[in-house]
Amino acid sequence: MSIDPAGLPIRSGEAAATEWEGLMAAAQQGDGLAYDRLLRAVMPFLRAIARRRFPNRADAEDAVQDTLMTLHALRHAYDPSRPLRPWLAALCERRCIDRMRWHHRHARGETALHDSVQAIAAPGMESAGERAILRQEIQARVAALPRAQRVALLLTKLEELPLVEASARSGMPVGALKIAVFRGIRSLRRQFLLTRAA
Repeated sequence: MSIDPAGLPIRSGEAAATEWEGLMAAAQQGDGLAYDRLLRAVMPFLRAIARRRFPNRADAEDAVQDTLMTLHALRHAYDPSRPLRPWLAALCERRCIDRMRWHHRHARGETALHDSVQAIAAPGMESAGERAILRQEIQARVAALPRAQRVALLLTKLEELPLVEASARSGMPVGALKIAVFRGIRSLRRQFLLTRAA
């Protein structure tokens, strides 16, 4: 049994999975310490998934960080009565797939919609640290959008759900969902353009 930086034990296997669910439930109620412990506890699990997908450690670590950002954005959506491990594994697998698609698009010279938002926000940004800061800024700006736009972007862009599934999960008709995505992206672009002009 290992010890986390707070001096508390980190368990592994089935006992850890059960503990994770308790920590997640506490985190959903606003317990910051439980959330911090949960993030530390799940990191080796997420890294193991990402490293199976990526031989390059940097890509694997980027996928883990993307997963943690998605977890942070969607933690309210987790159902505490269900096992946490499969939910986390699905999030991590999606983020790994996103990263592989990103590499594939860039190898072909294509640019995804969220990449163009980054280009508007900070063209020529090269370092991983700068990109991580930008991702956090985008996440904060998405969190500040009106609810319909925020939910639409989270479901269609972060989770990459098909429109029909995103519509069912959000309760919005497909047409309204498309409009919310369009308006959310337009709002983000406008914000980044204003920031650059300031």
